[in-house]
Amino acid sequence: MALLPLSSLTDRLTERLEQPLPGHEVHLTMAPRYPARRADLSVDKRDCREAGVLVLLVPHDGDPAVVLTIRREHLPDHAGQISFPGGQGEGDESLLDAALREAEEEVALPPSSVRMLGRLTPLYTPPSDFCVHPFVGRPESAPELYPTDEEVERVLRVPLAHLLDPATHSTETRRLGGTDVEVPYYDVAGHMVWGATAMMLAELLAVVRDARTPEE
Repeated sequence: MALLPLSSLTDRLTERLEQPLPGHEVHLTMAPRYPARRADLSVDKRDCREAGVLVLLVPHDGDPAVVLTIRREHLPDHAGQISFPGGQGEGDESLLDAALREAEEEVALPPSSVRMLGRLTPLYTPPSDFCVHPFVGRPESAPELYPTDEEVERVLRVPLAHLLDPATHSTETRRLGGTDVEVPYYDVAGHMVWGATAMMLAELLAVVRDARTPEE
């Protein structure tokens, strides 16, 4: 799928994010295929820890891309996993402010450089008991991003066109909760992007499709 340059796609995405979102229906396309996970997506009326993550869109080799981080392998939790910059709020800060603060701490992104475009559907993640709130933004200019946190091994800039390619999507059988489960994932530079990150990516890609391409 050919995409508009990020500068042109931005306004269309902003308009699309103001409309009703595809939500959990799209999340389910990338959710691990076992009943407990598929029934537990909503954050409504849930007593959970809350976190904000930044779905940052950047230009990369002339095409729009999304920023992901790879966690270091030695970490006790979620070692080697791929995620969006973000984390739990501190004190009275908003979830958006938490996402921006964590992005600065993890990948050296100045919060004041980010133009917010909207937000995606919040998602509950049972393993960590987090209600995750994704915010979509883009920098006013191409940032020089690099790991600035001991938990981050590498910063990835993944072209949206790559993620939209059906050849990027696959499934793998994993042992989850004592059961063999089919797990959908995106193949990104040889890395398996699955779970909540893949589910949020699926909704992002759905709204990107709706924002139209040059041929449409």
